[in-house]
Amino acid sequence: MIDLIKNLPKAELHLHIEGTLEPELMFELAKKNSVEIPYKTIEDIKKAYNFTNLQSFLDIYYAGANVLQTKEDFYALTWEYILKCVENNIIHTEIFFDPQSHTTRGISFETVLSGIKEALEDAKKEFGITSKIIMCFLRHLSQEEGFKTLEEALPFKKDIIGVGLDSSELGNPPSKFEQLFKKAKDEGFKIVAHAGEEGDVSYIYDSLDLLKVDRIDHGIQAINSKELMQRLKEEQIPLTVCPNSNIELKAFESYKEHNIKKLLDYGLNVTVNSDDPSYFKGYLNQNFINIYENLDLSKDDIIKLVKNSFNSSFLDEGTKIKYLKRVDEVVNNFKG
Repeated sequence: MIDLIKNLPKAELHLHIEGTLEPELMFELAKKNSVEIPYKTIEDIKKAYNFTNLQSFLDIYYAGANVLQTKEDFYALTWEYILKCVENNIIHTEIFFDPQSHTTRGISFETVLSGIKEALEDAKKEFGITSKIIMCFLRHLSQEEGFKTLEEALPFKKDIIGVGLDSSELGNPPSKFEQLFKKAKDEGFKIVAHAGEEGDVSYIYDSLDLLKVDRIDHGIQAINSKELMQRLKEEQIPLTVCPNSNIELKAFESYKEHNIKKLLDYGLNVTVNSDDPSYFKGYLNQNFINIYENLDLSKDDIIKLVKNSFNSSFLDEGTKIKYLKRVDEVVNNFKG
């Protein structure tokens, strides 16, 4: 089954490009840009990747982002992820980026976006990998600051498919950003939001009812409400679940406790993603392998999870059908 997991073509829908910053590149860019980081060696960085909750991760995440200064840096960051896509057989990816992590440091919106965009364009030319870009607002900042970022994004609307909401969930409910997301939706952006990783089911309800999301990022706390589970099943709202992240940030104590199988069995539209793979010990294949080895997932479950990602993507229907046929071809030809 692990060979099948590795060979299946996949889509990834919940990936923070800043969260793919590997320690080696962090050191390289820190030196190039004369940025001080609180680590003397690569091993020191890796030792710091032992988190107790979301905030303990975010502290390191934002410190690491400081090394990203130029368009070339964002290109290098994105290109390294693309090479991981090739390794993991990811043929479509929808990448989050956090402009406010960079514009607050004096890096222009255009610098960030152009580096990411050029790497994704080269990925299409060289490897045939398709992609979309989603801009996230940092929820620990104010709605007013979010409006400023949205205004910065408008000249680049053709390059950005949607907007999302990430960063510290607890104490920053979706309701804080209701007007911002209404404006974004009016501008034609797709809407996603992190909800129900650490926050309770009210965060998921508010994302659905106030932000009018197309997808819920995480959503694992939905299991605590029968009413919400039924609604998610009926409406087939995609949940972009990130198993490694949930373990590393202590949402579950072990993979055997993870609820992705229960969500899938209930009939929810669940997908598997890597979130911040450099920090959370594994890219997409490893997330699949970890849940396969620890939960009672069947071959059909794995195939369903893979197909859910393509069906839940922001690709056009024709491309979705083409990619789903590629999945079927691999399944039908697989010997094992």
